[in-house]
Amino acid sequence: MLVKEKLGNINTIPAGNQTIDWLDLQWYETNKRIMHKRSTAGVEVVMKFMNEGQNLTQGDILYQDSETIIAINIPACETLVIKPKNMFEMASICYEIGNKHLPLFYQDEEVLVAFDAPLYRLISSSGYEVEQGERKLINPLRTSVSAHAHSSGNSETLFSKIMRLTNQSE
Repeated sequence: MLVKEKLGNINTIPAGNQTIDWLDLQWYETNKRIMHKRSTAGVEVVMKFMNEGQNLTQGDILYQDSETIIAINIPACETLVIKPKNMFEMASICYEIGNKHLPLFYQDEEVLVAFDAPLYRLISSSGYEVEQGERKLINPLRTSVSAHAHSSGNSETLFSKIMRLTNQSE
């Protein structure tokens, strides 16, 4: 089966009496444009997305007929679960992880990142509350600005702006 676009999400389009056939994608596969996968029921699915930025997420519908819906499932994986105590900690943690160019996820007041042993040691030795857990990485933090200063005349980085703003409120 060839899929060229997603049709919606099961959270907004009710399934009715259709059977949901899940297609597992790892969190790091959700932005890929071309993939060959097999659903839980054994249906071979070839995804060829022509547009950039499909950003598949939990429950996205790839195929639908009167009997079946093929939808995306993002399985839980081993993660670092970080619970910042305040905005200053949030900024510091996001800066440290961002400097390593690792994707960040945020849900239920927790910052999540795929497990990385050196990062775990760094964050825990810095005194932040971090634990190892299993979570679905489904809410990526999207950043549209660079944390590094590249503009002429203004040398203030995104991190220094965040630090300045969080220090004003305390």
